[in-house]
Amino acid sequence: MKTVREMNIGELAAYVCSHLDRYGIYVALGGGAVVSIYASDNFVSMDLDFIDLLQTSRLKLKKVLKEIGFEEKNRYFVSEETEFFIEFPSGPLAVGNEPVKKLAELQFETGKLRLLSPTDCVKDRLSAFYHWGDRQCLQQAVWVAEMKPIDWIEVERWSRQEGAAEKFVEFRAELQGLR
Repeated sequence: MKTVREMNIGELAAYVCSHLDRYGIYVALGGGAVVSIYASDNFVSMDLDFIDLLQTSRLKLKKVLKEIGFEEKNRYFVSEETEFFIEFPSGPLAVGNEPVKKLAELQFETGKLRLLSPTDCVKDRLSAFYHWGDRQCLQQAVWVAEMKPIDWIEVERWSRQEGAAEKFVEFRAELQGLR
């Protein structure tokens, strides 16, 4: 198996997720790291945002992550072996105002990774665009939608529920303009 130093973001995320699983700590990857995995080389995120699905104590997280070389520094977990760092944003796992109902799983040489589905990843990025006008997140949503199959009916339904039907139209126009 690869060393931590040799792992790309997906491999490292799967390694961490599988290691935590062995201790009954169930996490799911969200945020920009999911964009990095789904949109290949279009976007690089350095942080792995894991949502702890069972609200594990910080003390237990520290102990278990130390076994694979990650030490807590401020609110992050870092390792001398990699530039990637781990964060545990508070849950629950949601996109906009809606909880995530189903997670995706990817298998890597380094383990199994639970993460947002491509559709929920797009919704997560669009949430930042809809609510804060973050155009970088709009671009990330476009990249994921170009690379992965998306449930367009679901994204449109969710967008209306978020009060962003007009911005959904802007997202679709942005996507069509790049193709």
